[in-house]
Amino acid sequence: MNKKKETPSKKSRQMTGAEMVIQAMVDNGVDRVFGYPGGAVLPIYDALFQQDDVQHILVRHEQGAGHAAEGYARSTGRTGVMLVTSGPGATNAVTPLQDALMDSIPLVCFSGQVPTSLIGSDAFQEADTVGITRPCTKHNWLVGSIEELPRILHEAFYVASHGRPGPVLVDVPKDVQFATGTYYPPEHFELKSYKPHTHGDADAIAAAVELMSHARKPVFYTGGGVINSGPEASRLLRELVELTDFPITSTLMGLGAYPASGKNWLGMLGMHGTYEANMAMHDCDVMICIGARFDDRITGRLDAFSPHSKKIHIDIDPSSINKNVRPTFRSSAMSRR
Repeated sequence: MNKKKETPSKKSRQMTGAEMVIQAMVDNGVDRVFGYPGGAVLPIYDALFQQDDVQHILVRHEQGAGHAAEGYARSTGRTGVMLVTSGPGATNAVTPLQDALMDSIPLVCFSGQVPTSLIGSDAFQEADTVGITRPCTKHNWLVGSIEELPRILHEAFYVASHGRPGPVLVDVPKDVQFATGTYYPPEHFELKSYKPHTHGDADAIAAAVELMSHARKPVFYTGGGVINSGPEASRLLRELVELTDFPITSTLMGLGAYPASGKNWLGMLGMHGTYEANMAMHDCDVMICIGARFDDRITGRLDAFSPHSKKIHIDIDPSSINKNVRPTFRSSAMSRR
C-alpha cells in the first residue's frame, strides 16, 4: 500500500503506535475487539482504556478470542478483530487463524512482540510469530518502525476483507507501540499490489449459459462463498434457481443461502448429506458449482466423482479453480458485500 501524496492529510496527527492501532480500528469500521491482555500489548490496552469507540471483549483464552471474532464476522459481515500478546498469546491464536483461513472469514489479529532491539535474541516470550502464522493467514506483517505502522494497519484490513476473505496478522513490537509518529487515515494510501478480480469473464459466462440451457439433468452445487458474499448473493441465487427450476444442493458452509423449504432443495451434500443430493450430483450432466471448492468431504474419490458431468465453477478465488476438479467453464469472480 503506497502513499497517494506526500503532503500531510487534514486528518493526519501525531500519536503513539498503540493509539494508531485503535484509530485504525475506528477508521476501518471496527466497534469491538476480542482479546486477552499480556505484557507485550499493554500499551494498546492502555489506549483502549482511554477511548469509548471500540469495545473490548475479554476472553479466557486467546483461542476463544479468535473464534469469537470469527463468530462476530460471520454474523455481521464485518471484519473480526482479535488482540493477543507475544509468545504463547500469539501461538494460541493459530487455531482460529487456520479455521478462518479454511472458512474464508475476514479476521485481523494484532499480536504484541518484544522490542525490535531484542528480536532474534530469545527474549522473554519471544516467538517467530510471522513465521509461525505464515501458513495460516492470507498475509502477515512484522512492523519494523512507527513510520510504516499506519500503512500496514490499513493494508491489513483491506487484505482481510477484499477478494476471498481471510485472516491476516500484524505483529507489533512493544517499542513501536510506545513510539510517536504521524498517523494517516485509510484514504491516504493506495494498495497497488493486491487487486482481486470481482467481475467474471463475459465469454465464459455466455458459454456456461448455453451449456445450462441444453442440460437434461442439471444441479446447482453451492457453498460458503455464497454466504460470505452477503445477502444479495443469496437473493440472486434464489432468483436463479427460480428462473431455471434446477435442483440445488449445498455444502455445510453454504446452508441457508437457499431455503430448506424450497421446492428445488435436495438437502445437504457430501459425506454427511442426503442420498438424493449425492445421487443427483453423481448422475448429473451439468454441475454448476458456486462458491465451493470441491473438497474431499464432497467428492470422495476424485476419479469417481460425477464422472459424466460437465462442470461450471464460479469462485472469487482463482487458486480454488482447477485445484481439485477441472471444470468445463470457470469464472473467478463473486461480489463481496
